[in-house]
Amino acid sequence: MSRKTERYPVSGTNSLWQLYKTVSFWKVVKIFLVSQVARITPSMRMKNWLYRTFLNMKIGQYTAFALMVMVDAMFPERIKVGTNSIIGYNTTILAHEYLIKEYRLGDVIIGNDVMIGANCTILPGVTIGDRAVVGAGTVVHKDVAADTFVAGNPMCFIKKLSSE
Repeated sequence: MSRKTERYPVSGTNSLWQLYKTVSFWKVVKIFLVSQVARITPSMRMKNWLYRTFLNMKIGQYTAFALMVMVDAMFPERIKVGTNSIIGYNTTILAHEYLIKEYRLGDVIIGNDVMIGANCTILPGVTIGDRAVVGAGTVVHKDVAADTFVAGNPMCFIKKLSSE
């Protein structure tokens, strides 16, 4: 299954060079400053408050973002994380990708009771189902079903988990 992204073609220079035609410079500055503070804040409540209040992210109760997690620098409002999930150390969650001839945007939806290991990269347009486990270092390039364990690069299905 392919990722669910909207595609926006560009002409002339590459899409990243045209960044500020797609998103406000001041929005990027705000997101950068807030996300850098959140990355090093040891308080889970403070991180979630920063993400909800200033970045308009949807974050469920008791969700924990480990140190150094990097949320999308341009479209964090397209990230939704359910309740009681863990986002591991130094994970990156992207809701955009800028390519040579186009840029793409896609919602990232992470369910309830999800465990994401350290150093993962979650690409735009993916959904990670409830109670899924994503092994450390995984590049999540497609949807992850509920109650499954995935790992690796490329990401591979490891096993079905008990939903109890």
